Amino acid sequence: MAEQHRSEREPEPPPATIAPAKPNVALVVERITHQDVPAICALYKKVWDAEKEGLPPELLKTSQPTPLEFTSWMEGVTYFAARRDGRLVGVVGCELGDGSAHLVHLAVDPDVRRQGVASALLSAAADWAKRSNAEELWVDALARFRAAVALFTRLGFAECGHLHKHQWHEDVRLFERML
Repeated sequence: MAEQHRSEREPEPPPATIAPAKPNVALVVERITHQDVPAICALYKKVWDAEKEGLPPELLKTSQPTPLEFTSWMEGVTYFAARRDGRLVGVVGCELGDGSAHLVHLAVDPDVRRQGVASALLSAAADWAKRSNAEELWVDALARFRAAVALFTRLGFAECGHLHKHQWHEDVRLFERML
């Protein structure tokens, strides 16, 4: 009976420490708190300002939340933050539903890309989802973001769909991975 009760509670993941790309600089991934919200909003702004070339203005506006907007994003979604030297360098959300988990709002500081931050975030979210009894993990990405597509493929996700002109007339690719 105790085992059944434990599976009904939301699991609390241990902080994940990942070997960094730079020597002596640990990357720590853990669940966010409300105190992280301003730094997360600043990170989304920095990420999308760096990507804005050719993107629809509506997409940019909805991808750069205010603290109040981000707080509403948190409803029903568990977010993980990656920090290096105490500085927030990445974030991802994981939303559970119907036996699966959906990864949302992945963002990595452009200054630390290709250093394992996204991989560490996705690993922490996948571990949490599995402990929460999700059987599969899925994610979507704008087709134009080739680095994200390559990341998901490298991490064992299989492409399972393509939505044409789905978000602000942008193609979206869907990926899934069994847990």
